[in-house]
Amino acid sequence: MLFSNTVLSLENALKNTNIQQKVLSNNIANADTPGFKAKQAQFKDVLDGEMASLRAVRTDNRHFEFASADTGLSIRNKAGSYHSNGNSVDIDREMSDLAKNQIQYNALADRLNGKFKSLQTVLTGGR
Repeated sequence: MLFSNTVLSLENALKNTNIQQKVLSNNIANADTPGFKAKQAQFKDVLDGEMASLRAVRTDNRHFEFASADTGLSIRNKAGSYHSNGNSVDIDREMSDLAKNQIQYNALADRLNGKFKSLQTVLTGGR
């Protein structure tokens, strides 16, 4: 296999941060739209689903068991209304989440870049 599970996991994580970026950007763009309800991406459902699909065999009673859960990525409205016009966008929170998401994306991209540089080193014989 040319690409390890690490590369595939990093790719999926980058996709998730991209989705989160779009949701947060949409919230910020609609900060002044009357009645707009801020949305948030729910990735925990996807993670729980992936964990449920694992087929692990406990080799020791001291090992943890895997719990099953439903799968699916969902975009949900955030609860509450912060403005008199019914808009629920908390711009400070959205900007903070956007910065956090950008930092996470950059870290993932750097890690993926490192994996490809390692592969390049192997292919060129260290030259």
